[in-house]
Amino acid sequence: MPTTNNMLTPREAARLLGISYPTIKQWILGGKLKTVQTPGGHHRVAEATLRPFLAKDSAKPETKSRERYRRVSGRNQLPGKVVSIRIEGLMAEVVLAVGDSHVTAIITANAVRELQLKKGDTAAALIKSTDVMIERLSEIS
Repeated sequence: MPTTNNMLTPREAARLLGISYPTIKQWILGGKLKTVQTPGGHHRVAEATLRPFLAKDSAKPETKSRERYRRVSGRNQLPGKVVSIRIEGLMAEVVLAVGDSHVTAIITANAVRELQLKKGDTAAALIKSTDVMIERLSEIS
């Protein structure tokens, strides 16, 4: 049994790996990630247990690796391809194709120039929001 040195809570381990808390809980409950339980029944993850996951991730190309998630506080990151950029004055509209959907961001024209973004580039939309709105798409019966 591992010692309590370098033991992490599931939430701390999730942050370190750049994955969500629900994902790490699924890994624990599914046996993919070994843990030690405290006397109170809480799971703890040995830091050493995470090394193979970090090594496997670092072997991936940068665009597929979760390393960039560990460098930015926002976890809602949607990687995709730039399908259009429209600059008007100080502002720019950048549209990313993410899977079968498009995500539109309004950012400064300077940010587009500093990032040297162009159509066809791989980029990620980082979403940080406290509000989510819902629109009814079907008719009310």
